[in-house]
Amino acid sequence: MRVVTWNLWWRFGPWETRQKAILAVLRELRPDILGLQEVWATGGENQAEWLADELGLHWAWAPSPAPDRWRRRIGDPTVDIGNAVLSRWPVTDRRALRLPAPADVDDGRLALFTRLTTPSYDIPFFTTHLTSALHASAVRCRQVTALAEFIAENRGDTPFPTIVTGDFNAWPDSDEIRLFGGHRTAPVVPGQVFLDAWQYADPHAPSVTWDRENPYVAVGREPSARIDYIHAEPPGPNGLGQVRAVRRAGDGPVDGVWPSDHAAVVVDLADM
Repeated sequence: MRVVTWNLWWRFGPWETRQKAILAVLRELRPDILGLQEVWATGGENQAEWLADELGLHWAWAPSPAPDRWRRRIGDPTVDIGNAVLSRWPVTDRRALRLPAPADVDDGRLALFTRLTTPSYDIPFFTTHLTSALHASAVRCRQVTALAEFIAENRGDTPFPTIVTGDFNAWPDSDEIRLFGGHRTAPVVPGQVFLDAWQYADPHAPSVTWDRENPYVAVGREPSARIDYIHAEPPGPNGLGQVRAVRRAGDGPVDGVWPSDHAAVVVDLADM
């Protein structure tokens, strides 16, 4: 089973040509499940729906309840932003959580829960997008606390490990990532532990997903970092959900166009 997380950079930059590059990358990857952030919708069009139709997948989308700050950045009051899940299997349940944040950094970030029903088991699948301000580690700690509680409320009884994808806007050694994992410090929910899939990667493989090699990133002042994650609970019975491989994707131009300001993370999991 192939899982992908990717921040699609909404309607920033050359979004129309970027969209074609995003689709080209995803067609090559052939994912079974995708967690997507900064997904746009406007005028009856939805990027998640378009990608799902092109890839032959089911989809779910949750719009931000507070998109005004995003809209001001591109000067268009009609475009919505949100998180999405695309899946090879039907989405049989969904729920969104607005993540807590103080007014000065609150721009309507979300966590989206979906239940994906395969012929053998349900998969509890989440995607999220945390606050991006560099100084806001304490805010992100509040957000991963809310996220962990949201997961516990919605996971349900299934042998497949919960999968949590997203742009956490946090470095691997940050307080918020340690708190969410729950094995380097006390977990938010007793007994609830999540493993960073990248721990299974080749230690020499390129890992940063916010990369100054990307021209959209290079114009800023922030250093390269790994801020996008696929987290999973420990494997289920007989190794169900065990990480088999992990790598970056979308980390170079497609026909001269970089698809996003983020690289995607791709994880292959044991599915039987």
